[in-house]
Amino acid sequence: MNARHAALVLASLVALSAVPALAKKKDPEEVKAAIRSMAASTLNDLYAAKPGARGVVESAAGHAVFSNFGMKILLAGSGTGKGVAVNRGSGAETFMRMKEVKVGLGMGVKKFRCVFVFETEDALRRFVEQGWEGGGQASAAAAAGEGAGGAHEGAFAMADGIWVYQMTDKGLVLEATLGATKFYKDDALN
Repeated sequence: MNARHAALVLASLVALSAVPALAKKKDPEEVKAAIRSMAASTLNDLYAAKPGARGVVESAAGHAVFSNFGMKILLAGSGTGKGVAVNRGSGAETFMRMKEVKVGLGMGVKKFRCVFVFETEDALRRFVEQGWEGGGQASAAAAAGEGAGGAHEGAFAMADGIWVYQMTDKGLVLEATLGATKFYKDDALN
């Protein structure tokens, strides 16, 4: 496949992925309900895969749950997702979005969900107010939850006081792949 043909295929797929969003604007309350449902289902799946995660999430200052869909064709790709951050103390919800950029040779479609756990109010506040941008450094620095007394088993340290569990439909993944991903408030839902 030549470069021009590959670029045409990529442009077509990107355009097609935008069609459902343009076809029908949903009521913000319906979107919030769908995100809450996804978050509850994701947490249940996490607790089934790693029962110790329930204690980690429930004792944290807060958590955030996201669902992402992305595709990659030849040298470029992207992904988008939605989620909600929850302050455990106040119960306040902040609806958020995520965007991902993929560079490098490859082809495929990937759907995953992730659960961020914030050990402190400050870590949660920074994530909600300033968002988070991961790059090569963040994914290279991700380390399994060893040394945390087993409490964070299956999670990766993404920053000080922030742990993340990443799952696909096949279960918990063994590596964090949140590099080149940006998380930010969804102004349309907050």
